[in-house]
Amino acid sequence: MSEALDLPVGVRSAGSLSLLRAVRGCFVGFAASLAWLAFGLSCLWREDVGDWSRTKEVAIAALIIGGAIALAAVAAFWSSRIADTLQRRAPWLVLLGVWLAVWEVLTAKLGLLPLPFFPPPQAIVEVYTDDLPKLFDSVFASVKLQLGGYAIGALAGFVTGVSIGWSRAIGYWVHPVLRFIGPLPATAWLPIAFFAFPTSWSASTFLIALATGFPVTVLTWSGVASVSNAYYDVARTLGAKPSFLVFKVAIPAALPHVFVGLFMGLGASFAVLVVAEMMGVKSGLGWYLQWAQGWAAYANMYAALLVMSLLCSGAITALFKVRDRLLVWQKGVVKW
Repeated sequence: MSEALDLPVGVRSAGSLSLLRAVRGCFVGFAASLAWLAFGLSCLWREDVGDWSRTKEVAIAALIIGGAIALAAVAAFWSSRIADTLQRRAPWLVLLGVWLAVWEVLTAKLGLLPLPFFPPPQAIVEVYTDDLPKLFDSVFASVKLQLGGYAIGALAGFVTGVSIGWSRAIGYWVHPVLRFIGPLPATAWLPIAFFAFPTSWSASTFLIALATGFPVTVLTWSGVASVSNAYYDVARTLGAKPSFLVFKVAIPAALPHVFVGLFMGLGASFAVLVVAEMMGVKSGLGWYLQWAQGWAAYANMYAALLVMSLLCSGAITALFKVRDRLLVWQKGVVKW
């Protein structure tokens, strides 16, 4: 005891903070574990009011997750990293476990929420296990269509934005057209697109490219136009040619604006993707949503919406990774 009192004050305070983090991490970890165990037990509480085949599997998975979180809570006493992770993540795990348990009781056990509009969690799991081939084909078709349209729109918008920002002559002719076409929603061009293009796939690609290109064009143009003249003067003093000024001065300085346009274009392209697939394309997540709604298969619809949300979030995360790698000096300025 006397040796502990002889420790420096900083060492004793650091040890107290480490113990406090461990206790907090353990507490919230056990709370999350109880929430998931409650969800698992709610699945086994009584017979389902409907015919769902994955109730036991969902219960077992929830109990395993609850046990794993409990083990992590115990390990928090020996690992400060685990304790910090639990403090950040466990509150959301608690909320998710409680929400799933309430959802299970109100739908599958008591039937208080009307079917088929409110299917239970195991109904969503059934979609991923029993209808996975059709859902996977829809995801593949959507990703292929999305990537093609987004790449064309981003490239066209970037080139157009740089041209307008650099050349007054090009801006004189392109700017009025941009102001006329750009503010219109891309979905408003659906009738014209499906008439002008030979296939629904090419028409959908055009609409996605149109939705992507406008914000990329405007933000790239703004970035190039806002570059300080001092940068150009220094480069010209060193003998730089016009091509050097464009590719080595204007474009690098405008990249923060370009990425903002890419983020905006990505969100707009996903919205157009769903509408285009519902209207004309015979495959994809939009088509899958329409098919599920037509058959009142709301579990399939919710499963597709969840997949779509993960795809959109993953695409934005990947774009942020690229931004942080290219714009190292702005890493952390814009967060996702």
